[in-house]
Amino acid sequence: MRNIVLIAVLLAGAAIVYGFAAANVVPETGAGEGQGTVSGYTITNIDYSLLSSNPGKIDEISFDVAPTSGAGPAGQVQITVDAGTTWVTCSGPVGSAWTCAFASGSEPSVSTVSSLKIVAVE
Repeated sequence: MRNIVLIAVLLAGAAIVYGFAAANVVPETGAGEGQGTVSGYTITNIDYSLLSSNPGKIDEISFDVAPTSGAGPAGQVQITVDAGTTWVTCSGPVGSAWTCAFASGSEPSVSTVSSLKIVAVE
């Protein structure tokens, strides 16, 4: 009889705990993380300029940034050629052209650059 009462009390406690847990509802928010294509800007006319003293290294990269429908002109642009380890702040715009110069001594070797990522914001 004692065991039946103990089991009944435990089951009642579990039901109460489940009821409180089910009432904890987190409302949907706009927060998130992920990856996808952002279509606020079109990048064209990418041009790599080599270092004059060592043509095996890149001195600067220039390109045009044009806003697509609904976006304003880019106000800040940065690039990376090493998968995000190092970011270079670009200067501009001159018209729609931006130039990203590597600091002296940090110019990447042409052979090590396998991708170019450009981030532009208003």
